[in-house]
This record gives sequence, structure tokens and C-alpha cells, in this order.
Amino acid sequence: MFKRIALSALILAAATAPAFAHLNPAEHGSFMAGVSHPLFGADHILAMVAVGIWASMIGGRAMLAVPAAFVATMGFGFALALSGVYLPFVEPAILASVVGLGLLVALAVKLPTPVSAAVVAVFALFHGYAHGTELGGAGAIRFGLGFMVGTALLHAAGLGIGMGLNRFGGTTLSRILGGATALAGIAMMAA
Repeated sequence: MFKRIALSALILAAATAPAFAHLNPAEHGSFMAGVSHPLFGADHILAMVAVGIWASMIGGRAMLAVPAAFVATMGFGFALALSGVYLPFVEPAILASVVGLGLLVALAVKLPTPVSAAVVAVFALFHGYAHGTELGGAGAIRFGLGFMVGTALLHAAGLGIGMGLNRFGGTTLSRILGGATALAGIAMMAA
């Protein structure tokens, strides 16, 4: 059973299309647009899956607390953007999240759960803020709830991948994925 879950998570991660992440604002506003939004951008996919893999490497309560902290703080960042609060360096922070989260996985960094949750929360604030600035006011709540669900699904895929890899190959394969994630983030910064 566990092998099937890990294989399904790997297939889900491999089948995502890393293009067209940002829809025309007129197309936003529905719950399903929000759910699908994180599934169509390399920065979203890499960061969200890395959160799940990292949480699986830490284990214990972190497997729920770390992804939950990301989703909750992302929702807060979304609300800040909708309320007109200015947050600087949003795009650089999002790219830094891909590199940073990839490095946390690659180096198999184990921090206490509250510290790990705080680390991902910092990155999540910028991800949520970016979603809020892309969106006009119409349907904001439905879209916001949808992208929180989509993000949680990517975290779950990362948890499944991490648990599967950690169980069958130790942390070596997860660490390789973390390194690849960090390199992809650096490549996105250079583009």
C-alpha cells in the first residue's frame, strides 16, 4: 500500500506542467482556478513539494505542522495583498524559497518543528502575497481557498515522495531531489 502511495506521488509530481502559472486576472475568481494555479508553475511546484519532502525528513509532528504553517501563512499573505499592504521583494523571495527549501532538503537540515514551521512561514508569506496581487477583487475568497487546497495537495505529494524515498533509499534520494530543486531555483533566478 505504501509503495503505491509513494509511486502515485512521484507520478503526480512528474506529470505537472511547469508553464502558464499566472492566468489572466479576468480568469481568476473560481475555486478550481485557485486549486489549479499552483499546479502550473515551476516555482510553485518545486517549493511546495520541497516543503513536503523536508517535513517528511524531519518526521513526527513536523509532517503536519510544517505544511500547515505554510498554507496558513500563505493565506495571511494573500489577505495582506488584497488589503493593499505593500510587501517588497516578492518575486526574489519566491525564487529564494525554491533555492532555500531545496537546500534544506539537500542538506537534510533537521530543526525543531516550531523553527521549521517559522522558516516555511516566511517563504509562504511571499507566495500568498504574490497570489493576492495577481487577483482582482472578484472571487478572491473562492480563489484563495482553492489555491490553499492546491498548495496542500502539492505538500501532500511532497510528503508521499519523501516518505517513499526515505523508506526505500534513506535520505540520499530525497537529498538529491533537494539539490536539483536548489539548482532549478538558481536557474530561474538567472533567467
